[in-house]
Amino acid sequence: MNETAGDPLDAFRQVNVHGTMALATQAAALGVRRFIFLSSIKVNGELSPQGRAFTANDVPAPVDPYGQSKLEAEQALFDLAARTGMEVVVIRPVLVYGPGVKANFRNMMRWVDRGVPLPLGAVNNQRSLVFLDNLIDLIDVCCRHPSAAGQVFLASDGQDVSTTQLLALLGQTLRGHARLLPVPASWLTLAGRLSGKAAVVQRLLGSLNVDISKNRELLGWEPPVTVETALARTALAYKESVHE
Repeated sequence: MNETAGDPLDAFRQVNVHGTMALATQAAALGVRRFIFLSSIKVNGELSPQGRAFTANDVPAPVDPYGQSKLEAEQALFDLAARTGMEVVVIRPVLVYGPGVKANFRNMMRWVDRGVPLPLGAVNNQRSLVFLDNLIDLIDVCCRHPSAAGQVFLASDGQDVSTTQLLALLGQTLRGHARLLPVPASWLTLAGRLSGKAAVVQRLLGSLNVDISKNRELLGWEPPVTVETALARTALAYKESVHE
């Protein structure tokens, strides 16, 4: 979000492609049977199509250097699998959260915890998130399940929430409620354009949701922790960390 590299794609390739392939090549040489790669939903795109969730079978459409580098790593890994016989499984998580989460998710909790009035009480979007415990559980299943080999899976909690719902659920644990003002989305969009914060507003108002039916059908996997429980645990951990 605050890119400083002169060539961002090259910088991301150094880690996401070259670093990954160095590890995977050594793993294959040592006889590792299966390699699990944590990719990113950014391989699918930045925002899900109007009225439809992303699926694992969608044609990749990354829009930034990070997403492009993750896609290149996926392709290189499947090429390696074809040459060596090492099984590859790709998991594309959406935003990962849980106790100790940083960056924008922590900022949201800080705003809610401090009782800051937020003009996000009328946002009717759909956002998929994945609780860390749920992601770990999916990784564990992908390590062992015979049908996971050679597949791409999207990772989420299986319950989408709007930005308004997300803040309200966090508020229940942090202070009993969140102070949300029902400002129309069109007003927020205009304010974002005028202030040069259009990208930030887009992330708050836009939809990015994924369909994990493939996980259920092929692996028999269901996220073990509900969104409500996961957000409560995350908010409680934050509350304890700042009020202890």
